[in-house]
Amino acid sequence: MLIVSAQEAFSMPCALLLGGFDGLHRGHGALLARARGTGLPVGITTILGGKAGGELFTRDERRQIFAQEGIAFALEYDFSERFRNTPPQDFLRELFQRANVKAVFCGEDFRFGKDAAGDARLIGALAPCPVTVLPLATEGGEKIATSRIKAMVARGDMAGANSLLLRPYFLTGCVEHGRHVGGPVLGFPTLNLTVPAQKAPPREGVYAGYVRTPAGDFPSVINFGARPTFGVTERKTEAYLDGFSGDLYGAQVCVFPERFLRPVMKFESAQALRAQLERDKEALHVP
Repeated sequence: MLIVSAQEAFSMPCALLLGGFDGLHRGHGALLARARGTGLPVGITTILGGKAGGELFTRDERRQIFAQEGIAFALEYDFSERFRNTPPQDFLRELFQRANVKAVFCGEDFRFGKDAAGDARLIGALAPCPVTVLPLATEGGEKIATSRIKAMVARGDMAGANSLLLRPYFLTGCVEHGRHVGGPVLGFPTLNLTVPAQKAPPREGVYAGYVRTPAGDFPSVINFGARPTFGVTERKTEAYLDGFSGDLYGAQVCVFPERFLRPVMKFESAQALRAQLERDKEALHVP
C-alpha cells in the first residue's frame, strides 16, 4: 500500500473512500465493498488526531489494516490547525489534485473542512466524478461508529467491539526490557510494551487473547495497567505467551485482547499472584 504525501499524487484512475477512518468497522466495510465493485484501485483518506479519548488505531496500525483489506493507497492528514481551518472547497480542490479519482464513496454523515461545513452535497457539486453516499450502518438500532467501539473497548467489552470491526482491536509495539520479575520470581516470563500515548486503551485489567510475534501466534494472558503487587503504578502492557520460549526483545508484536478476565488486583505475596496467574492461564483454554 502506498502512502501518498502532500507533495505526491496517485496518478492511476481510482475509487476513493472519504472519511476519517480510524481503522475500519462494518459500516466502512459497506463503502469498501461498493468501491471494490468499480474494479479500480481503491484509495482512502484518514485523519490522525483530534478525537476525544485517543485513537482506536495508531497511524502504523491503520496502515496494517488498510493493507490487509487490499487498499491501494492512503492520503493521511494530521488534525493540525491548518487542517482544521481549511475551507471545505479548498480541501476538495487539493484532494482531487492529489488523486485521479473516478468514483467517490462516503457516508451520509461525513463532514469536513473548517467548522465541519463540508458535506456530501458539496462533494457531489465539486467532485470530477460520480459520488455514492451510503446511509448510516446500524447494529441493534444504534449507529456503528468509532466512538461507540471506543466506549466498548474502554469498558472491556472486546467481543462487542470486535463484532463491529472488520479487523479485531489490537495494539502494536516493540518489546522492551521490563522488571525481569515474571520469569525469575513468578515462573511466568512476560513481554512488555508501552501503550502509545495517542492510543485509546482498553479497560485496565487482565485479558485472555493472543500475541502475534515473528515466531507465530501464541495464546496469551495480557495485563493492561499497573502492577500493584510490586508497587508499580506505571501503566504498561504485559503479556505471558503460553507455549513460547525464547527472546523477543526489540521485536515488533501485535497484542490482541479478546476476553476480559478480571480487574488488576494487589496480592499479598508473589506466591498468591503466581496461583492467580495459573488460573488465568487455564482460562485461556476455556471456550
